[in-house]
Amino acid sequence: MRSRPTKTFLVACALAISVTAGAQTYSLEQCRQMAIANNKEMRIKNAKVEQAGYQKKEAFAAYLPSIDFSGGYLYNQKEISVFGSDQYLPVKNFNAKTGTYDFGIVTNPETGLPVKTASGEYVFEQVAYLPKESLTYDIHNVFFGAITLTQPIYMGGKIVAMNKMTGYAEDLAKQLRDAEAENIIYAVDAAYWQVVSLHAKKLLAESYVALLDTLDRNVGLMVEQGVATGSDKLSVDVKLNQANVDLVKVDNGLVLSRMALCQLCGLPVDTPIQVEDESVDHPSPTLQQYSINMNDVYDRRHDVKALELGVKIYDQKARVAASDMLPKLALVGMYSFSNPNMFNGFEKKFSGAFSVGAMLTVPIWHWGGNYNKYRAAKVDRQVQELELEDAKEKIDLQVNQAAFRAQEAVKTYDMTVTNLTKANENLRQATLGFREGVMTTDNVMEAQTAWLKANSEKIDAEIDVHLCDTYLSKVLGLLNY
Repeated sequence: MRSRPTKTFLVACALAISVTAGAQTYSLEQCRQMAIANNKEMRIKNAKVEQAGYQKKEAFAAYLPSIDFSGGYLYNQKEISVFGSDQYLPVKNFNAKTGTYDFGIVTNPETGLPVKTASGEYVFEQVAYLPKESLTYDIHNVFFGAITLTQPIYMGGKIVAMNKMTGYAEDLAKQLRDAEAENIIYAVDAAYWQVVSLHAKKLLAESYVALLDTLDRNVGLMVEQGVATGSDKLSVDVKLNQANVDLVKVDNGLVLSRMALCQLCGLPVDTPIQVEDESVDHPSPTLQQYSINMNDVYDRRHDVKALELGVKIYDQKARVAASDMLPKLALVGMYSFSNPNMFNGFEKKFSGAFSVGAMLTVPIWHWGGNYNKYRAAKVDRQVQELELEDAKEKIDLQVNQAAFRAQEAVKTYDMTVTNLTKANENLRQATLGFREGVMTTDNVMEAQTAWLKANSEKIDAEIDVHLCDTYLSKVLGLLNY
């Protein structure tokens, strides 16, 4: 009768076969491409690049003249009148004696003196009568508007600085996008090789179960023949049951690792998927040979380029701040109109006129506000430069650590190959000695356990070499995608 762990193992195998049946196989490069195409963070970075492009075009538009229209309606409660009351204006008459125009003043016929009013004003012989109503205008409903053209001529260098800044910002967005792509690739590689590792460990666990199963049957026969004890059989049964449990755990881990890879690639997590390196024999992994020159590394690293662009952006921000302390000159043209219009006595129809001029603004005194703004921008630039220097120091350490770790991974792999060769020989001798009766069951199980450990360590070391090679390429700025 089969033990419960054995039944569990068979159920898990059946489920795994049903899941992987018809599964599509993807290479590492295909997984990378799918991840970059479907990753949400990558889409956000692409959108930011597009946004930066629009901002660059927006900054360039400041070079060109702007045309604006403004209009409105105004209701006034009262009419407007030039005079407060009816007006009487004196009229001059031509004086033939003097040859000039003089006011005709009423004189007293008896005295011949000019006549004055009670308030002391002269009384004129002739006046022009201007009624108040003749200069009263209806402005209850007023419509007005203007079309304005403004052409910047000199803005203190602000427009030039803004155009440079937005150009650097677009390049910065691209560098951040490329850096995110490298992070995605490294995450995909880790998930990909995790699948390969667990698949190899699953095959190893199956082989280990087969070894223990064979040993279990042999020990059972030996118990029947009286050359082995029931204790030996129980020891092997316990080991076999534990191996079956470990096999189920590895199989479950493999299913979960496939889900993680699907999520990174933008596929539904329940998509049946296999990777190309599961079903091929791997040659001994080797590291690519790199000639490490830190100046070249700095030139290739996207994060360093992003910080360098940040320095340039803050430099242009300082120039924008400095522009607030410089004169600004712009050419202005306008066509304004209204109804009623004042060109013909508040005539109730639309009429307008053109006007052209220049506008000059000269900052004189702002209590140091603009200058302190400029100094603050310069400090921002200095901070960015310090961050760049700090990043280069950390990258130097990162590159050296990655190179050392990669070399150690290769050495570890070579040692695991040697250990596996010895473990294979040890298992062969233990199996042969057990058949000849000179080795105990415990000796065989110890040899099998050592063989399992050596194989597992070799798988881990092989995967570690692949990941170290990818990571070293990443920190050197040589990870292609």
